[in-house]
Amino acid sequence: MFRPQLLLLVTLLALPLYSKTKFQPEEVHLDRGGEKWVQKTLGHLSLEEKVGQVFMVWTRAEFLNVNNPEYLRFREAIDKYHVGSFAMTVPYEPPFLYKSAPYEAADLLNRLQRDSKWPLVVAADFELGLSNRLDGTTAFPSAMAIGATGRAADAESFGRITGEEARAIGVHWNFFPVADVNSNPDNPIINTRSFGEDPGEVSDFVAAYIRGAHSAGMLVTAKHFPGHGDTATDSHLGLAQVTGDRARLDAVELQPFRRAIAAGVDSVMVGHVTAPALDPKPNSVASVSPVIVSGLLRDSLHFPGIIVTDALDMGALTRLYSGNLGREAVDAFKAGNDLLLIPPDVQVAELALLEAVRSGEISRSRLDQSVTRILRLKASLGLNKARLVDLSALDTTVGRPENIAAGAQMAEDALTLVKENGAVLPLKRTSVPGGNLPYRALTEVTQRLVVVIFSDDVRLSAGRALESQIRSRVLDADVIYTDPNLAASMSQGILRAVGTAEKVVIAVYASPTAGKVVRSNGSVGNSVSLVGDSGTLLSEILAAAPIKTMVVAVGNPYLAKDFPQLQNYLCTFSAAPVSERAAVKALFGEVEIHGHLPVTIPGFASRGTGIVRSAEK
Repeated sequence: MFRPQLLLLVTLLALPLYSKTKFQPEEVHLDRGGEKWVQKTLGHLSLEEKVGQVFMVWTRAEFLNVNNPEYLRFREAIDKYHVGSFAMTVPYEPPFLYKSAPYEAADLLNRLQRDSKWPLVVAADFELGLSNRLDGTTAFPSAMAIGATGRAADAESFGRITGEEARAIGVHWNFFPVADVNSNPDNPIINTRSFGEDPGEVSDFVAAYIRGAHSAGMLVTAKHFPGHGDTATDSHLGLAQVTGDRARLDAVELQPFRRAIAAGVDSVMVGHVTAPALDPKPNSVASVSPVIVSGLLRDSLHFPGIIVTDALDMGALTRLYSGNLGREAVDAFKAGNDLLLIPPDVQVAELALLEAVRSGEISRSRLDQSVTRILRLKASLGLNKARLVDLSALDTTVGRPENIAAGAQMAEDALTLVKENGAVLPLKRTSVPGGNLPYRALTEVTQRLVVVIFSDDVRLSAGRALESQIRSRVLDADVIYTDPNLAASMSQGILRAVGTAEKVVIAVYASPTAGKVVRSNGSVGNSVSLVGDSGTLLSEILAAAPIKTMVVAVGNPYLAKDFPQLQNYLCTFSAAPVSERAAVKALFGEVEIHGHLPVTIPGFASRGTGIVRSAEK
């Protein structure tokens, strides 16, 4: 006989099985219970566990079996070295970055949280949103593209959407926004990662991004203190110097950081740069300078949050400590940093810091100060109550169509036409019968278009989205890829194609890439310029066909300073696929072009330049 009372009893007993899993709250708030947890946890941590809390190491998001050696290394970092935080990225085998998927990333981070005795805080470099690491997420162009739109509201939306998606996969902390003012056109590592060259505008966009991120519960970082914009060296390879005097630093470099602090930024990342006006000691690097970290940032600017080093495995710092890598961690901590990011050898770094505390070189109270800040950060995220994210919520949170449309619109609004002669735009679609059928005969061609794509390496994805979009409009477009290793051998064939073309599009992919080694004129360094054989080939194309050639800077806008003979010049400020697609729409007159340069291109165009070109009817 059916008994409703029995069914009700079974249902009530089963409810805890489905409801006992608690997921991370989205709001960031340190309540009284969280503060009690901080003090209680601080008392329970061993000295080794306290030292481990101040280190952050990589985790690369991909599917991993629990017995996979890579996963076991993550477990070792947690169990043996007691690390308190991870920086999430994806597998990287230069020059190839292997993107992962949101579910794989979230599942891995959930597993690490379960494996850890204490809750983990997870950070990431989501400078383009999650799309520069994970497929299926909302794609944004680079910061300088956002600056070119002229709308701080775009930066706020950028921060909010990125925050929503990051928290959904279990990442709490973004190492962004870049607060550097890119005043040096030869800067090889900041460049389009900055919102622009005007300190007031950069400050506005930084503050707006922070507001948006905070509204979605994401922690943010202003970087790279005290400013990395007026440098010409990649700190991943060597030591960069900020040469301005104190008045200049106060007026330019420090302004966005002051604004970020006023906006409630959660952390500030200190760069591996020298600033003689702030600390004149020889080889005094900001990230290990007590004068800059404690004296300026903590005491003078009254920053109360987490101070984090830039990655300790970067060449600018490791070269100075090549004989004693453990010492860089000790010096960085003594300088006033709370969190030590990506030591080159976590075992060596932790042992050195542990010995410094045991010997009294670093007081236990000083260690407790930083650990307390880190624990408060975790409690403010509610990680003391719940560590996991709900995988079933990803398909409603990540990659929302309205968010994807917003990112695409920002890329379109950023497009800036710096110069044109009226002979190239708009390109015309090829007229062919048969609609969009995949197999069809080409019966009519209304123009002959040659597209030459310059990149660092033809094996990379640079240009693929642009090519696809162009071929969907011009079936017989001649699309040619070249790079510094191929430019010389391909030059004759490319010049012949250019000579017979009705119109030519040159797409130059040059964006800041960490640690990229470029050899030019007998020297070695990083560069976002088109140098060597690639630069020679572009000059030859411009000499042969200046009137009918449109150059698209898919990334670095300063490219034009080396090619003043350019008659047609379009900037995207970003090499992200979303910017490639936007550029093609502009070339074919499908969208209005109305962006303005957020930087000056020496000898070519001033900040604010931008030709408005209406879409074709």
